Amino acid sequence: MNFFRETIADFASFIWGLPLLILLIGGGVYLLFLSRFLPFRFFGHAIQVLRGKYDNPDDPGQINHFQALTTALSATVGMGNISGVAVAIAAGGPGAIFWMWVSAIVGMSTKFFTSTLAILFRGKDSDGETQGGPMYFITEGLGKKWKPLAIFFSLCAMIGALPVFNVNQLTQAINDIMLKPQGVEVTNYTNLTIGIVLVMITSIVVLGGLKRIANVTSKLVPSMVLLYFVLVLIILIVNIDVVPKYFGMIFSDAFSADFIKPDAFFGGALGTLIILGIRRGAFSNEAGIGTAPMAHGAAKTTEPVREGLVAMLGPFIDTIVVCTLTALAILVTGVWQTSADNGVSLTATAFADAMPGVGKYLLMICVAVFSISSLFSYSYYGTKALSFLTKAKYKHYYNYLFIASILLGATSDLTTMINLIDSAFALMAIPTMLATIILAPKAVKEIRKYKEKLREEGN
Repeated sequence: MNFFRETIADFASFIWGLPLLILLIGGGVYLLFLSRFLPFRFFGHAIQVLRGKYDNPDDPGQINHFQALTTALSATVGMGNISGVAVAIAAGGPGAIFWMWVSAIVGMSTKFFTSTLAILFRGKDSDGETQGGPMYFITEGLGKKWKPLAIFFSLCAMIGALPVFNVNQLTQAINDIMLKPQGVEVTNYTNLTIGIVLVMITSIVVLGGLKRIANVTSKLVPSMVLLYFVLVLIILIVNIDVVPKYFGMIFSDAFSADFIKPDAFFGGALGTLIILGIRRGAFSNEAGIGTAPMAHGAAKTTEPVREGLVAMLGPFIDTIVVCTLTALAILVTGVWQTSADNGVSLTATAFADAMPGVGKYLLMICVAVFSISSLFSYSYYGTKALSFLTKAKYKHYYNYLFIASILLGATSDLTTMINLIDSAFALMAIPTMLATIILAPKAVKEIRKYKEKLREEGN
């Protein structure tokens, strides 16, 4: 196991190097300029689309715009926001959040293009069902000769979609918040018991397919974001006197890297801090990774640009809003400097500090909903990947691997699980971003057509 842990850690550090940073951020900036900053100019219109103004039940697809976004968000607004932010701050201090913001702003453009292409170049699986996602826009948009790239993406997606990180952090939260304070000795057996309970809950939903997943997440996601929002506002109000100080530190420390150990890479500590922020940002909002286009590709629409606009709201909600709230909660309570905790335990310490007695239990509710809803969406991504690699009739076999991996996540350590998923996400980003950059001019043509249509309709 030690060899496995070290190998995964070394590979994650290697793959998240300067070339991938250039591909994700440089590629995103290129797409931002290519679209003439469309994600920001059409933000209001995207809200209208999300609210259902343009929904047509007769359009091809399986779920509506709102369900597509909440399915994607149930994967991204999850433990990356509670635990991933804590990991970033514990390792890099307040400045890491600034680079997560950069990742999100650029990621809005990336999400727009990848999800527009997911609709523009939809394909059909072996059952004749309309499908979208990087593997389909690679083969449909670039041609069959690019299929090896689509196969590579699908293989990596089957690993990246495994729920091991979410389960690991939910298990840690249950141990630290519920069991240890009651004097329960935490062992591998208690972790395994938690894993078995999660297996039963997850099985009920994921074995029901996309429509059941979409119905559940469309109800869970808005409520969990609202509850979490209210809880963090309470923490900020309790510590209102230091909020300006720490908000300012996010900017001032973004270029000083006072809280990170120097590294030989790309300008020493600053380069390490940038990579850390981008890496945690990518984990949080998944822009450029290729998971969300699989959910958005199933939306009921004939307008690729319209779905791209809905998708671009994801990084804004996920990273600019929810991650910032978590970061401020951890920073203003001071626990990031006084506690040795990491991941979800650090966030729980912040909640307990600001709301003694009830804070950590309220967070436990959020953690449970965040984690479990994420499990539902990731299973869908994995089945789509297996369906592409084999045939649609075999896709349900992935769910058995997915459910079994819940037990692995519950009984493994945080570092190994996060490095495993980081590595898979990095490998998924390579084919997703390459294909998106090559096909971007075709998406720009769709933008022009869509703008012309809006003018004709008087919108």
